[in-house]
Amino acid sequence: MSTTPDVYAGPTAPVKLPANQPPQFYRGGASIAALRGVQDDREYGPEDWVASITTQFGQAESGLTRLPDGRWLRDAITAEPAQWLGPQHVSVFGDSTALLVKLLDAGQRLPVHCHPSDRFAQQHLGSRFGKTEAWIVIGTSGPKPVVYAGFRNDVDPETVATWVATQDATAMLGSLNEIPVKPGDTVHIPAGTPHAIGEGVFIVELQQPTDFSITLEWEGFLTSAEKAFLGLDEKTALQSVNHRGFPDELLSDLVKHTADQVAPRVPLLSTEADPFFRAERLHAPVELDPSFGVLVVLDGTGSLVTEHTTLPLKRGETVVVPHAAGSTRLDGDLVAVYCRPPEPLTHR
Repeated sequence: MSTTPDVYAGPTAPVKLPANQPPQFYRGGASIAALRGVQDDREYGPEDWVASITTQFGQAESGLTRLPDGRWLRDAITAEPAQWLGPQHVSVFGDSTALLVKLLDAGQRLPVHCHPSDRFAQQHLGSRFGKTEAWIVIGTSGPKPVVYAGFRNDVDPETVATWVATQDATAMLGSLNEIPVKPGDTVHIPAGTPHAIGEGVFIVELQQPTDFSITLEWEGFLTSAEKAFLGLDEKTALQSVNHRGFPDELLSDLVKHTADQVAPRVPLLSTEADPFFRAERLHAPVELDPSFGVLVVLDGTGSLVTEHTTLPLKRGETVVVPHAAGSTRLDGDLVAVYCRPPEPLTHR
């Protein structure tokens, strides 16, 4: 059995990926550097796009992942989609991974924003995918790590439009559910849900493979309102917002607490996320069935073993696993987040 720590050996071998941090408008990145064990003092590198076939909105290449052989991952998958993604996946999603994984380190509070649904994206943005997402908290700092998700009570569209027009950040943030978080907590964010991430929250984020954000609170974050609405007029953009309140019972369906679970495979997300993506925390040793997937190693050392290769792994490394790698095994004392697209038959 060969050992292939970093060399790309075709779509039958898992591949380690370096950091991929396109510039953003908000601060962060220190927690990403600490996890990866590197020196990186950039101020505006809060997002590491892992195994990305997605570009930043309006950009041709920024955001894409490059493989060790120099090709974009996007182009490699397009050339051999069934090998990378599996025949069933390709029959539903074509050559799209149907997934974007990020490490996101909020060095400051993010603005209140939301993301369009599949239907809105199809009607107004020419995209099959909207942007439902989920957060897996892997670290926190500061005295009060929190996230914000959904209005506490129903808010009529006219009120939201007034808040946005006047940039009333206090009202917007104050209208949302404030949720304290700690490592092991996860939050599912359905498309349309107004939300924000508080300073000091470090997450693995799963989302549909787009960069669509409707930035309700743009003042102090973006240079102009024109950049807040994806090129849409404000009235149309605000139609993407879910104005319904999120009662406690709905929040309890979207938020999970998994820190005390140590099974080989710990499901991390609400069942509401099943049509969009899947995520587990793996505690090695553990066997994995053939699937396209993304591994983020949180702790420990060990290896990912396939029929043909052994890939040494350690804390902070990120790996893309092709479907054609077949059945794999995670060995050692590794703890990792394992992210996958939805089961093709569950997608709606």
